[in-house]
This record gives sequence, structure tokens and C-alpha cells, in this order.
Amino acid sequence: MRLKLSALACVLLIGCSGAPDLDDPKLSTRELNLEEFFEGKTVAHGQFQDLFGNVKRRFEVDITGTWDGQTLTLVEDFTYADGSTEQRIWTLNKTGKETWSGTAPGVIGTAQGEERGDTFNWTYRIDLPGRDGDTTRVDFDDWMWLLTEGRILNRAYVKKFGVTVGEAIIVFEKP
Repeated sequence: MRLKLSALACVLLIGCSGAPDLDDPKLSTRELNLEEFFEGKTVAHGQFQDLFGNVKRRFEVDITGTWDGQTLTLVEDFTYADGSTEQRIWTLNKTGKETWSGTAPGVIGTAQGEERGDTFNWTYRIDLPGRDGDTTRVDFDDWMWLLTEGRILNRAYVKKFGVTVGEAIIVFEKP
């Protein structure tokens, strides 16, 4: 029983660990504009790791973005290390000078995001397809930082039932 309580305490502590905040001090003077960065072709490389840091899945993504002045459409073609593929199409709407809303197949409700300086934070609930055909409902707290004019670092904290279960780390680059 003591071991179970200790494990639960560890999980709760890890789940409550610090996360970024839009009010954190900026480390650059760059301004991230999603519509400018993602218009045209973008490539990404990433991985998902569980709560303990074990890499569970690696992937590459070819992204085609179109911007019509109000809506940014991102066609994301995923190729996983195991050879499987997936396509996700995001429709993002600019709702203010720095705010966004968006939808994609599998997203429950509407994703909400805000740009601030070189940082973008995006939150949403999604049913992710599994390798065996089922889905897993999780919440993403997705953070992006513009590292250079052609590179974004993305770290997404993934939660299930309010408890962090892992994270995705992705680098987006303009070819």
C-alpha cells in the first residue's frame, strides 16, 4: 500500500510541475506570426515520450499552409517511424490581433490560442487515433517558440483526466 501511495504522489508531483506561461520573460525580440511562418511548405520532426521520458513514437510531418487573410489552413501529412501515416487538416481563424481559434478532425470543441512575442500557446482536446484503430482522448497544452526566422520549437504537454501522461517535442522548419 505504501508503494502505491508513493507512486501516486510521484505522478501528482510530476503532473504539477512547472509549465511555460505567456507572461514569462521573452528571450528574444522576434515576433511569431503563425500566418507568415506556416504559409507555404514547412517540415517538422518530432517524437512523443511518456511521463517517464520513454520515447514511444517518432514522426516527420510535411505541412502545406495557405492563408487567405483570415483563415490559415494547415494540411499535415504525418509519417511515423513504424511506416504508418496520418493526415490532419487544421482550420485556424485569426480572432484578434494575437488570438486564434481552430478546428481539425478529432478535435473536441474549438482549440484556442494566443501569440505573444516569440511565443504561441494553443490548447485543445482531441481524440488521437491509435495504432490498433481505437482513439484516446487527451488534452494538449501546446507551446511554440520562434527560435530563428525559419525554425520553431514546439513542446506540447499531454494530459488525460487532468494528469500529464507525456509530451510531444517537435521542430518546425522552413525548407
